[in-house]
Amino acid sequence: MNPIEWLFDAQLVIGDQVILWREIVGNAFGIASAFGGLRRRVWAWPVGIVGNVLLFTVFLGAVFDTPNPVNLLGQAGRQLMFIAVSIFGWIRWSQHRQVSSIAVEPRWASGRTRLLLGAGLVGGTLALTPLFRALGSFEPVWADAWIFMGSLLATWGMAKGWTEFWLIWVAVDIVGVPLLVSAGYYASALLYLFYGAFTILGFLTWMRVQRRAALTSARAPDRAPTTPPS
Repeated sequence: MNPIEWLFDAQLVIGDQVILWREIVGNAFGIASAFGGLRRRVWAWPVGIVGNVLLFTVFLGAVFDTPNPVNLLGQAGRQLMFIAVSIFGWIRWSQHRQVSSIAVEPRWASGRTRLLLGAGLVGGTLALTPLFRALGSFEPVWADAWIFMGSLLATWGMAKGWTEFWLIWVAVDIVGVPLLVSAGYYASALLYLFYGAFTILGFLTWMRVQRRAALTSARAPDRAPTTPPS
């Protein structure tokens, strides 16, 4: 059996619970990507994409004939969305890295952008809920739709460098943990629980980066050398 076949079929049995190693490994890549995002490293994007590919197969349990026959269409669909938006973020951060010593400079979104993010999260959830229900997603379907929309907006916000994207992840995790536990995806639920605390740390870290950048910018004129009159 080659490594790919092993990864696809391998299972971890704990009591009467069966967990796919794909779910564990995919979430491990997710944690590594989150750490890279916290550190503002370009490699966070390709590492995250690997995890997305693995988790896509996990959340379509009925399609891929896994021990958990539950389909979470929002969870599976968001992996495809992650890949698309991550490619955008990867390119954007790489371009910025070519002209700066860092991949992204954290900043606050404008008031208008915050309103649009909030409206997009609520409106997108309402719009996707009947669609996901018609396709047979796990109940409560609104939670699956909320996670999908929140993940989309948070990933987009990370690519743009908006510090608020961490708070959107908090909103996703609050809904995601109970949904994943009820659906039997325990490894992913544990990741969401850990990630909830991690996102708060990420938010505080990016705020400190912004504050230091603002202080440095404010003091720059004072440090500029003056030329005595000739």
